Amino acid sequence: MRYTLSVEVDCPYCDKPAVLVDSKAVYHQSYGNIWLCQPCQAWVGVHQNDGKNRPLGTLANAETRHARQMAHARFDPIWKTRCGRRKSKNKTRNAVYRWLAGHLGIPVDGCHIALFDLKTCVRVIEICVQESYNEPEPIEPQVKCGG
Repeated sequence: MRYTLSVEVDCPYCDKPAVLVDSKAVYHQSYGNIWLCQPCQAWVGVHQNDGKNRPLGTLANAETRHARQMAHARFDPIWKTRCGRRKSKNKTRNAVYRWLAGHLGIPVDGCHIALFDLKTCVRVIEICVQESYNEPEPIEPQVKCGG
């Protein structure tokens, strides 16, 4: 199946152009489109329903995908535990991304785990582990953010 392309995505590993395919090509079930570098087996999801096929981040090989998952496993609980009854999920997550950008020494607009390479993901994990050791245990039960 061919799709209308609005952007070009090149593989950071081999510099060849990625192709837009249905995610069934890698997941054996369709979750929408992905950009795929077939030689490297690197891929990234696509913003759904925007008609532009913009990637959600940068292409990632197996090692980087795993590191991003581990980074999210450490990062997400930090912003989720800071959500309260009156706090917006997006505002809280954005504030914690600003905090992370400061620790990484990068611009806030470039601070998203889906953009990070392997080395940066390892650093995110280290920062988040340190933060979890420094943060006191919550006294009240955690409140799940809406959304």
